[in-house]
Amino acid sequence: MKAITRIFDLLEQYKTKYQHQEKVFGYKENGQWKTYSAFEYVEMTNRVSSAFLNIGVKKDDKVATIMRNGPEWNFVDMGLHQIGAVQIPIYPTISLDHYKHIFTEAEIKVVIVSDKEVYEKIKPVLGDGVEHVYLVDEVEGTEHWTEFLEKGNDPRTDEIEKLKSSIGPDDVATIIYTSGTTGPPKGVMLTHKNFVSNFLTVTEIINQNPVSRVMSFLPLCHVYERMLNYMYQNIGATVYYAESIDALGDNLREVKPEMFCGVPRVLEKTYDKIVNKGRNLPLLTKIIFFWAVKTGEQFDHHKKLGWWYFFKLRIADFLVFRKWRKGLGGELKIIVSGGATLQSNLARTFWAAGIDIMEGYGLTETSPVIAVNTYENNGIKIGTVGPVIKGAKVRFSDDGEILCKGPNIMKGYYLQPEKTKEMFDEDGWFKTGDVGYLEDNRFLRITDRKKEMFKTSGGKYIAPQVVENQMKGSPFIENIIVIGDNKKFTSALIVPNFHHLKSWCKVKGITYRGDKEMIKDERIVNRYQRVVNEMNTDFGKVEQVKKFKLLPDAWSVEGGELSPTLKLKRRVIYDKYQHLIEDIYQES
Repeated sequence: MKAITRIFDLLEQYKTKYQHQEKVFGYKENGQWKTYSAFEYVEMTNRVSSAFLNIGVKKDDKVATIMRNGPEWNFVDMGLHQIGAVQIPIYPTISLDHYKHIFTEAEIKVVIVSDKEVYEKIKPVLGDGVEHVYLVDEVEGTEHWTEFLEKGNDPRTDEIEKLKSSIGPDDVATIIYTSGTTGPPKGVMLTHKNFVSNFLTVTEIINQNPVSRVMSFLPLCHVYERMLNYMYQNIGATVYYAESIDALGDNLREVKPEMFCGVPRVLEKTYDKIVNKGRNLPLLTKIIFFWAVKTGEQFDHHKKLGWWYFFKLRIADFLVFRKWRKGLGGELKIIVSGGATLQSNLARTFWAAGIDIMEGYGLTETSPVIAVNTYENNGIKIGTVGPVIKGAKVRFSDDGEILCKGPNIMKGYYLQPEKTKEMFDEDGWFKTGDVGYLEDNRFLRITDRKKEMFKTSGGKYIAPQVVENQMKGSPFIENIIVIGDNKKFTSALIVPNFHHLKSWCKVKGITYRGDKEMIKDERIVNRYQRVVNEMNTDFGKVEQVKKFKLLPDAWSVEGGELSPTLKLKRRVIYDKYQHLIEDIYQES
């Protein structure tokens, strides 16, 4: 079979290798799971390609998609790739100014939107250049997805084949705009080769522990889920798209996937739900539950744990961990984690529970994977993001910044040659902006984001992520940001885990009077002080959190404090809570 060099070459496998596959994509409609076959996938993609051509979309034209996960996302994605048009996926949660910037800079010709709410939001900034807007949901007075598909009833087969022949591996496949937390978003140009090199390499890793049924819930507009979406297609797995993050638990139990990818925040919340259930068990059962968790936290691939440990682990599995797996569908083998640093204890416990946590690392500009834990050659080390992938190379600048070269590196920022130039050193190495080192001369460990490190007024550098990840290991803490730039000591803003706090108050006989009231209660503040003091013992004097403030509201994507991949938007948080930060340092 012909080698895959362009993303849409994946479709050739559905005509040959996977031609009899009845379930390629799964989605839930009216309470029932429905699927598309390999034949239907190819047919729908060709229909979408014809529809785009019939409404005037040409090679290199830009089409924006603001779509939720589902089979339609793939039909549009592949339909555009086949004719050489450039897909620009956009998060639905970005600001109106950022929408306007993208529509204008990229000269968007067509927009495809999933729902009415987003359509109403973007209407004021669509501009004269946008010729068509199609909605997947039915909204009166708009062009519907079915009307768009009808445009493909006049097939353009010969033209599509001719266009496919004209597209090379180095052609731009997509432009993904970064979140733009420090200014207007930048359009990252990724080529067919960027993606193909990445998903073929990751395929080799997954083939060491094959899967055939997966769940997708992270936004496909993000490079991480999107690349894995291509990898799933490359291995012929059935991809089921979750209804929503809130319905994930139910969907996992219905579909029983063998794999999904997530970000640490999702895994932390999943773990917290399991542990919170454990706290409400009868006394004896609760003791067994937390004994199993403690046993799991000792798991390590690089230590000789001995027969006694594995004997205890078998008991823990029989009594506790097999129930965890059942709650996640019963057949889950692999969770890929990326986007931020995962707490090591959480990873160890999942591994002990029979669910492999494969932590990796990358950026939008690296399409995305630079390093990932692998089944090959004992390539797993918890707490690291694994070895550098085949084909990529890394080295470190004098200040520890990770530099990278390889076929996965972006073509550049769209229409911004100067900003592109700034991202490479004089030898052509891409500057990731992250700081790290190779552990055991093999495993990449990320210590912090270079631009997020700060210096105290005493001249000491602090890596906040290290402290934050440690603090989030406490069940009392939902989220935290460590601050102290140009200040005389390190402090923090803490979002309590209110569910756990309520349980603690119940045990202690403390009447819970609401989140806003309880964070002012001296008994609660003192309890959090003990948590911080316990966690501080793992850090040097300068890194230790000296003071903190408790916050009454959780951070979210909608609230603007978190990025779509649930990373902290530090500047937004600093600005929003500036008065509290000032209070911390005025009180000292």
